[in-house]
Amino acid sequence: MLILFDIDATLIKTSGLGIAAMGRAGRELFGDSFNERTVDYAGRLDPLIIGDLLRAHALPETPDNHANFRAGYRKHLETLLSEPGKGVTCPGVPALLDRLFSRAGTTVGLLTGNFPETGAVKLRACGIDPERFHLSAWGDESPHHPPARDHLPPVAMKRYKQRHGRDVNPSHVTIIGDTPHDIRCARAHACRSLGVATGMFSVTDLENAGADLALPDLSDTDRVEKWLVSA
Repeated sequence: MLILFDIDATLIKTSGLGIAAMGRAGRELFGDSFNERTVDYAGRLDPLIIGDLLRAHALPETPDNHANFRAGYRKHLETLLSEPGKGVTCPGVPALLDRLFSRAGTTVGLLTGNFPETGAVKLRACGIDPERFHLSAWGDESPHHPPARDHLPPVAMKRYKQRHGRDVNPSHVTIIGDTPHDIRCARAHACRSLGVATGMFSVTDLENAGADLALPDLSDTDRVEKWLVSA
């Protein structure tokens, strides 16, 4: 069994500091007129977000611009999240993770639009050790161009096979996230999906996107665990 968590607004909240860090990186690199609020963020891959920001400001999408923006984003994110209390776990997350990590036969991973280095910064700022997860599929790990979140479940399932020496049936894979993007990437590969309305989308929004189960949050540990392991 493979259970994959999104990070932002699913496991943790960081007071919008990820977006703020992108804004600081953009202004440092490209000038004071850089506006990070010109693109959508929820449920999207960081490489796509950076590309959108560059295009929105008529900046060339060169490898150097992407790499410099990524490095600046990490630097500013670390600074912003160094202040205690800016990052918190979503309701029920610590208890659920403890429960799942203690279950034999359960592989717990990450499937996220974050870069690995910035995703780790966010998790640590909220008291979650990213090394605790058995495997990850990060936002820069799509094997295709242009990248898409739909490309990431096969990455995670391949890593499951590398870890365990056997394939995992997609019906035994559950993706947990707070946006319709999370739900759609699960459905694209016949995986189960659990939507949590701890972000900007409601339970109804997530149900309409096709979630197999949608909840206000993950605080009912017994119910969530029972559903997750029922696959």
